[in-house]
Amino acid sequence: MAEKEKVDRAVRDFIWNIVEIHSQLEEIHKSWAQVLGLTEPQWLILMAIDELDEGRGVSGISVANKLRIHPTFVTNQTKKLETMEFLAREQSPDDARFLQMSLTQKARAEISKLSMKRDALNSALLEGLDEASLEYLNKRLASFAKNSRLASQKMSIGVL
Repeated sequence: MAEKEKVDRAVRDFIWNIVEIHSQLEEIHKSWAQVLGLTEPQWLILMAIDELDEGRGVSGISVANKLRIHPTFVTNQTKKLETMEFLAREQSPDDARFLQMSLTQKARAEISKLSMKRDALNSALLEGLDEASLEYLNKRLASFAKNSRLASQKMSIGVL
């Protein structure tokens, strides 16, 4: 096999592995969501808020950017999550036009109940990887994510 064919095969294998991982993670998120009586997107919104909140709440735009979804969808879903008492939405102290969202105690308690199962799942997912390997993998994946965003932008403007 020629060198270019080997590289092409490796790239295709890598992409299909990413597709498989994405598919399996989607199924895992659906399972977690069902346990709490949520949809998968609602679960992901809660997880994004939990990840992004540094004590002052999180804007809908920040959540939409993190999840790569439309801000209007985030607004609609967070209203439902607020009704379900999983989210608190308050006006931003910096700009009254914006809302800051944070998890409620109910949400934190429900998520906490899943912690043992999540720890077991993480162990299964990361079996065979030590901390250094995981750190290396995360750095490489972050680089790939950045490169894929740039490539996608180039394709959308016709450069590629």
